[in-house]
Amino acid sequence: MSTSVVETDALGRRYGNVVALDALTVRIDAGITGLVGANGAGKSTLIKVLLGLVEPTSGTAQVLGHAIDHDPATIRRLVGYMPEHDCLPPDMSATEFVTWLARCSGFPPTAARERAAEVLRHVGLFEERYRMMGGYSTGMAQRVKLAQALVHDPQLLILDEPTNGLDPAGRDEMLALIERTGREFGISVLVSSHLLGELERMCDAVVLLDNGKLIRAERLGVLTGMTSTLIVEIDGDADAFARDLRALGVQASAERQRVLVTLTDDGASENAGSAKASVDDRASTHTLNIVRDVAVRRRSALLRMERRRGHLEDLFATSTA
Repeated sequence: MSTSVVETDALGRRYGNVVALDALTVRIDAGITGLVGANGAGKSTLIKVLLGLVEPTSGTAQVLGHAIDHDPATIRRLVGYMPEHDCLPPDMSATEFVTWLARCSGFPPTAARERAAEVLRHVGLFEERYRMMGGYSTGMAQRVKLAQALVHDPQLLILDEPTNGLDPAGRDEMLALIERTGREFGISVLVSSHLLGELERMCDAVVLLDNGKLIRAERLGVLTGMTSTLIVEIDGDADAFARDLRALGVQASAERQRVLVTLTDDGASENAGSAKASVDDRASTHTLNIVRDVAVRRRSALLRMERRRGHLEDLFATSTA
């Protein structure tokens, strides 16, 4: 059974007449969870409320079983936070900075230095740990921010736009590092990002916010599982193939060399959330037979047939339309 790391109940936050969080009720389980939303959706406000940096105007929240209004010091001890914006003193080395934060968390001097070396090695900065951070690249600075969030061995990491400012290669490296941290160390991660493809690659679940309201909170497999659309790639005239299917009562449209066929029976839509579904055992047998017969009649080779998967971009576009 999943363990909750964050729970909110009718959580609200207003800035004058602006509603940043609107009666938000959500449960976030252990694992890697993506916090998705456009600018102004309430992501940063939610993070600040959970960390005790901003007080809610209504409702309640718990982090790792501790109420934000009763036990904020314990929450800060158990949570590692990587802020979006630059926060590194340029005239300190990474090892000095991370060691200092370990001391602030209660480590004695020798243990703090050892722990700082461990986390800097983990994030790939062991060889550069004595350089002044003012000379660091954006990617190196982001790694230091992750290291300082890890140095006190938290149970939950909250990462605010961790790939901000990175080039594609740097983003890939950071995403792999975050995923490895969560999977290998068993640390739950709540990661805020507007780059949906990043979250789709590494997250177990997604929380989608819009204008401070909860739109969806689901396991990723449910959101990006099989849809009721069958992709049929053919060697032939896709427009003519689709017309023949429509003449036989099948919903179909052409898309370049592919035909998109809508499956409407045999429980296709009911079972759309299963990532293990296949065309053979879940799609409409009747519809598949029609596709086969049209291919034979038109002498068109069937190059590929597979169920289309959903994407986070589709969910986001639908929710914000």
